[in-house]
Amino acid sequence: MGITEQAADSHPGMGEDVFTHLVDRYYAALYRFALSLARSQSDACDLTQQTFYVWATKGHTLRDTTKAKTWLFTTLYREFLRSRRRDTRLTSLEELPPGESDRADDEIDRVRQLDGTLVLEALGAVAEAFRAPLTLFYLEDLSYQEIAETLGVPVGTVMSRLSRGKDQLRAALAAQAQSPQIVPFPAAQRRPSP
Repeated sequence: MGITEQAADSHPGMGEDVFTHLVDRYYAALYRFALSLARSQSDACDLTQQTFYVWATKGHTLRDTTKAKTWLFTTLYREFLRSRRRDTRLTSLEELPPGESDRADDEIDRVRQLDGTLVLEALGAVAEAFRAPLTLFYLEDLSYQEIAETLGVPVGTVMSRLSRGKDQLRAALAAQAQSPQIVPFPAAQRRPSP
């Protein structure tokens, strides 16, 4: 029995369609937030899945369903802090090797994401206390109040951390601009010179 069936069976008010809707609506945003915190794709997947597991087991206790987004982000952040406090890394299965995919499509996707990748790398250079508010504000479009609720800090602290975080992000982006990134072309795509 999967999580959705467990949730629907144990909490009749929360059907499988509600759970599926939440996953569809918030998975990508939660994953991006988890990736900005954990700096590891496998850890970000684990954190995101753990967040939805907690929702499946405890989400029915949320009185105001309009606060589901804030509840999910807060839960993810708390799960991240809990895993860090224990000073243990989350374990996951190694990523499977990519299937038979079109190499040209992979190259196109890599070029499209290049700017986003550079920004995410620069975001990784920002101190953790400032990275979480920046991610929630710019990537997840949360308000100052929602960020404050998610992180469990006053709104003034959110504003201060955003300001300092922006300064650190600007500095990291400026440092990246000084050392340009070169995108290598695979040997298979090079044309022989005439």
